[in-house]
Amino acid sequence: MSTENEGTAVPPAPSAPPVPVDAPAAPAPQGQPPQGQAPQGPGPYGQESQGQSAHGQGAPGDVAHHGVSSSAPDPSWPPPPPPGSPAYGGDGSGSGGGWGSSYQQPAPKSGRGRGGLVAAILVAALAAGGLGGGLGYTLAKNNDENSGSTTVSASTSGGDVKRDPGTVAGVAAKALPSTVTIEAESNSGEGGTGTGFVFDKQGHIVTNNHVVAGAVDGGKLTATFPSGKKYDAEVVGHAQGYDVAVIKLKNTPNDLKPLTLGDSDKVAVGDATIAIGAPFGLSDTVTTGIISAKNRPVASSDGSGSQASYMSALQTDASINPGNSGGPLLDAQGNVIGINSAIQSTGNGGFGTGQSGSIGLGFAIPINQAEYVAQELIKTGKPVYAKIGASVSLDDTSGGAQISKEGAGGAAAPVEPGGPAAKAGLKPGDVITKLDDRVIDSGPTLIGEIWTHQPGDKVTITYERDGKQHTVDVTLGSRIGDN
Repeated sequence: MSTENEGTAVPPAPSAPPVPVDAPAAPAPQGQPPQGQAPQGPGPYGQESQGQSAHGQGAPGDVAHHGVSSSAPDPSWPPPPPPGSPAYGGDGSGSGGGWGSSYQQPAPKSGRGRGGLVAAILVAALAAGGLGGGLGYTLAKNNDENSGSTTVSASTSGGDVKRDPGTVAGVAAKALPSTVTIEAESNSGEGGTGTGFVFDKQGHIVTNNHVVAGAVDGGKLTATFPSGKKYDAEVVGHAQGYDVAVIKLKNTPNDLKPLTLGDSDKVAVGDATIAIGAPFGLSDTVTTGIISAKNRPVASSDGSGSQASYMSALQTDASINPGNSGGPLLDAQGNVIGINSAIQSTGNGGFGTGQSGSIGLGFAIPINQAEYVAQELIKTGKPVYAKIGASVSLDDTSGGAQISKEGAGGAAAPVEPGGPAAKAGLKPGDVITKLDDRVIDSGPTLIGEIWTHQPGDKVTITYERDGKQHTVDVTLGSRIGDN
């Protein structure tokens, strides 16, 4: 299944002036009010291509974001994104937004954009609400004095209530100080907003690749904590296929508190989830839901024609919107179980824009996989992918992943000579239907499942050849880097 990545231009919302309450309202100007520039909504799956490699490179790459052969660069890489990919949940760029909400770099001394308009509307609504509340209180007070009606007051105010660690409020209070809102800007001035969380005390922040991709080559990165403290940052490493990136704060503070990492393998459908992010630029937003499904095959792209990422995702109905990308998905105890990365969305925009929003179908990269990827990026700056050494078709089918009869792009052998698949006896035309106990219905699904493993892992592959079913053990190889 494909989903959209967050990410589209959504300028940070500037503060709006207070709404005067003592001056008569000016008559509304005639004509249509100017409209802000709306960011694009998450894009659909990218088109799947034929003959992508199932290496960590070939196969994965075949799917939308990865794909590279283990032995030598695959001339056909990168493959086009698979059809109907979900949009990134919160990326820093991309025209088809999913996760991350992107923004346009404001021109010097220019007026507010769409984000400013939204902020102004929010502030106006709050101001009006405050005025109405004050009037309502006065009327109620006078009515009480005249009619003798009685009311019951709470013994303690909300601020005095003790919030236990297991409550949503308790989890949010502990986790929020360790999350950041990331702004990534490319050399051309284009950028976007996403989310990240503290990975260790050395200042490493984990987020999505699509959140920071625009700032990889000489761009600008900043990370802002809920306290308002803002730090410049740099990209340590990024993995396009996994859609994981690690950045590091410059002038790292000494009071960082890394979030506790959970065990995504032990998560059960129905478990409570808590998501933190900056949807539509609204930093430090907390939403809740449950685990809706596990091992959901997802190929996601930002809708801009870039390569896709593949994952065997955790699905949640916690509200996730553009700007949530890279943020933590927490369990009821506050442990990180996933990285919010993509959403399935309708084509209709929300918030008065053309950008798509949550319909309760969010997808997160399991933290067990993301932790391994992050550690490799911190060590070497490059991702390491598991591979079987064979190219598979990326056609959207339900019968399995067929090893291509010709190499990817016709330039490489469909089964890498001496590779894991060749050693196991797999041949062009074989259709892989299971990997261990996971049903494989397509090439992208196979790639996502392979990438949940590490090089050197032994897996059992079930395949069909000439109408007969066979089973064979395969020791996964490795590929370093996205190219």
